[in-house]
Amino acid sequence: MRRPTCTVILAAVLWAVLSGDALAQRDFDAVEVGIEVVADGVYMLTGAGGNIGASVGADGTFLVDDQFAPLTEKILAALATVTEGPVRFVINTHFHGDHTGGNENLGKAGAVIVAHENVRKRMTMEEFDASVGPTSHSAPPGALPVITFAEGLTFHWNGATIRVFHHEDGHAHTDGDAIIHFVEANVFHMGDTYFNGMYPFIDVNDGGSVQGLIEVVSHVIDLADDDTKIIPGHGPLSDKAELRVYRDMLQSIVRAVRAGIDRGLTLEAMVQEAPTAEYDADWGGGFISAERLIEACYTSLADR
Repeated sequence: MRRPTCTVILAAVLWAVLSGDALAQRDFDAVEVGIEVVADGVYMLTGAGGNIGASVGADGTFLVDDQFAPLTEKILAALATVTEGPVRFVINTHFHGDHTGGNENLGKAGAVIVAHENVRKRMTMEEFDASVGPTSHSAPPGALPVITFAEGLTFHWNGATIRVFHHEDGHAHTDGDAIIHFVEANVFHMGDTYFNGMYPFIDVNDGGSVQGLIEVVSHVIDLADDDTKIIPGHGPLSDKAELRVYRDMLQSIVRAVRAGIDRGLTLEAMVQEAPTAEYDADWGGGFISAERLIEACYTSLADR
């Protein structure tokens, strides 16, 4: 089934919101970067864009994502309140600009950029999607990951174990998502596979899939326990119980959308049926509306 045109347009619009096309319209001077203790030696930083994770210690700082380039100095200043060590590694949970915008700055300062191999592909000129446009995924060479992986890798850093994995389905928020597990600290950073308290953005134009997203979330639920802390891509610090509510909400919407597809409903008719109605009050307040989530679910279910 052909992907609906509105979803392709949505991907272009959202990329503009999440990347350099919108930088000139953002007042980054007004952004305050906050830092929150998650566990011993592990922190969550907030500001504008995706939540950042950090492991700090004698080996230096291991950073998960880096928001937008104009915020790098504020991010480093926040880190300086808890550590004197330099940023030695940055791992990107995926390629979107609100998670990778600081790559070039931190790379120039000596950090090694790491990501799934599809992140580098998405950030490379030759890999652009023609339907989105030749400037949508552009990144300067200094912003590109210099170490990439296919399935996973392990860091032994700051006296701890940091496991990074890409779910076997390969398609979730995008096709290059990485989940980071700070093992001894019992903390996960889930990137944009988890939007806490809001509907998620499923980037079907760049390999995302609602089924794969649910599989990733379910896998983390299986690995977590009642004491696990979870850093979402967007939203406040979370835990296993909240992640389960998020998963159950998505599963319910997917069942309704799949049933509509089986009945032959068009996307327009599906939107009119409002399969998200019972969740809109609690989950519809983010930058992804109920209609946009329905479009993404419909497209990924119809395509696979």
